[in-house]
Amino acid sequence: MVLDRDGVMLPRLRPADVARRGVTFGLLGVVPLMVATLSISGHSDREEFLAVVGGIAGLFGLGLVVVGAGFWWASAGDIRRLRDWRTLTTQAASVTIVGPAFLRSGLCLIVLGAAALGLYQLVDTTPYDSWLHG
Repeated sequence: MVLDRDGVMLPRLRPADVARRGVTFGLLGVVPLMVATLSISGHSDREEFLAVVGGIAGLFGLGLVVVGAGFWWASAGDIRRLRDWRTLTTQAASVTIVGPAFLRSGLCLIVLGAAALGLYQLVDTTPYDSWLHG
């Protein structure tokens, strides 16, 4: 682990790395979503659950991505990891940590919301006697 003169871990975070990790977390979040979906017995309840989860996750995810990108832009080139929290010296410096955290969380929620809406379409088109129908 290499540190710069301020004690911040190097290399600095890059947007592609943060996005890749957020998408990976979102894909891992599909597993509990599928388990929760299968635990709901009624067909209309299952569809409603997936529609609500997909809509809310998508909207919050989009908001977090926009705010995170704004914080990333505002912090210029000084992007830090959550582990670098101890290196902050002012309240305004917390923007350097919040940007990547919001961006990663937002992408995770967008992927989860898209998966929920995809599962909604799948549940909606299943035949009546299918195990996925409910």
